[in-house]
Amino acid sequence: MLSTGEGVLLSIATSEAMLGVIGNGFIAVVNCTDCTRNKTISKISFILTGLAISRIFLVWLLISEAYIKIVSPHLLSSINIIELISYLWIIISQLSFWFATTLSIFYFIKIANFSHYIFLWLKRRINTVFFLLIGCLLVSWLFTFPVAVKIIRDSTMQYINASWQIGMKKNELIFHYAFINMGIFLFFMIMLIVCFLLIISLWRHNKRMQLSESGFRDLNTEVHVKAIKVLMSFIILFVLHFMGVTINIICLFIPESNPLFMFGLTTAFIYPCCHSLILILANSQLKQGSVRILQLKCSEKEKPHDSLEEK
Repeated sequence: MLSTGEGVLLSIATSEAMLGVIGNGFIAVVNCTDCTRNKTISKISFILTGLAISRIFLVWLLISEAYIKIVSPHLLSSINIIELISYLWIIISQLSFWFATTLSIFYFIKIANFSHYIFLWLKRRINTVFFLLIGCLLVSWLFTFPVAVKIIRDSTMQYINASWQIGMKKNELIFHYAFINMGIFLFFMIMLIVCFLLIISLWRHNKRMQLSESGFRDLNTEVHVKAIKVLMSFIILFVLHFMGVTINIICLFIPESNPLFMFGLTTAFIYPCCHSLILILANSQLKQGSVRILQLKCSEKEKPHDSLEEK
């Protein structure tokens, strides 16, 4: 039986999960609708749609695992369920962060202004960059899956006295956990580098504007600032998400750790919930889509009122 505090945290986490599903579902629907209307799909639309769908699956995976642990933790003692959750986690989490990293790289190449030959090469060969990033994702899976299989096969897990007993040394478990998430760490490092380069690009652009004695803030500066805000928000939310997921994994081995588990769950769901909202506000296409939906809802509410007045 959950305490009042645990119930409140679970309710917050569930609400965050539902908001994350709604927000990401909206992003996917708007992009799919535009692609159907235009009969073409751009790389940005493909990345945004993939990011939204992968996050929806990530949210459902986390919330399903959480409710299983709370309601019927003995189900997790089955090696088949552990395997399924582990493999799904590797695929979905890395795919989600790959889409987010790819989106940031594409915006960086589009917005930043460097004269270095490597940057100019990347700018001219955007398709090559895209396939290189796909290669990074496949290599990450290639290295991660064998380690995950080894952990599941070699360790024996049992649910005893409201905690998990695992037949593996703690140092070895930490090492394997870090190695499994190496792909996510790699994408996170790329995100940091991209954010740093955007800040340098903004600084250089402002310096040129000062030398030209321009007294107004141009469009290029606004675009730089908006992109940096989106990237910084992603980095902060990602750190919170990873902390929450790490807390949840640690709680599997701590007796009676439901309050800490609920806190980790609530922290983990901030990322898919808030970042989808940030993307909607930062992307003009998504913002226009949200405005159209609000206008449709308002017109639907006004129609019954108008028909009553006519009568």
